[in-house]
Amino acid sequence: MKAKVLLLEDDMVLQEIIAECLEEEGYAVVCCSDGTEAMDKVYEEHFDILLLDVMVSGQNGFEALRSIRQSGKEIPAIFITALNSLKELEVGFKSGCDDYLRKPFELSELLLRMEAQLKHCKKLDIFEFGNGYCFDCAEEILYYQGNIVNLPTKERELLKILLQNEGHFVGLEQIYSALWNYDKEPSELSLRVYIKNLRRIIGKDNILTRRGEGYCYQPSNMRE
Repeated sequence: MKAKVLLLEDDMVLQEIIAECLEEEGYAVVCCSDGTEAMDKVYEEHFDILLLDVMVSGQNGFEALRSIRQSGKEIPAIFITALNSLKELEVGFKSGCDDYLRKPFELSELLLRMEAQLKHCKKLDIFEFGNGYCFDCAEEILYYQGNIVNLPTKERELLKILLQNEGHFVGLEQIYSALWNYDKEPSELSLRVYIKNLRRIIGKDNILTRRGEGYCYQPSNMRE
């Protein structure tokens, strides 16, 4: 299986055509026709890339991706839409998309753009800590000397957020939103425990904390 794709498209004929093409190419595809449903799927499941129509019911594609980005998820996202004005293009990129494909388009072009995004993402997604540990953000797997290490879900999500924001502080609200569902109460004490456990893995000095700004992954070579 190449990668897992979320496809948001409310034109059911086009949705079926795109999904069929992607599955023939070896992709696993989850389809949605509603922006709110798509956003919920991203919170519930792991995806490698998002294909988002804009003018859909519920939250539109721009709003859905903006919410996904605010939760700390940096999954590659391509808008596929009939909107074509410069202003709409600007809104799309400001909401956090990585690429923009105007309808109508050739399926071969969509595949090329997807492969480019996944290839670029893969290069950026392997973090080695110099102590035998490395973390694959795309697969959300921690390794020690090539062997998979079990990491609890919240610590895994926290590590991914910090790595994807390397060199930048991640605020507590963003961390709370990503780690705790909207119906759960965030715990500062639990967060401190997760940070302590991660410091044992990636190095005590590689996770910085600053009051009012949150936490930051910054390896020693960035501080030299």
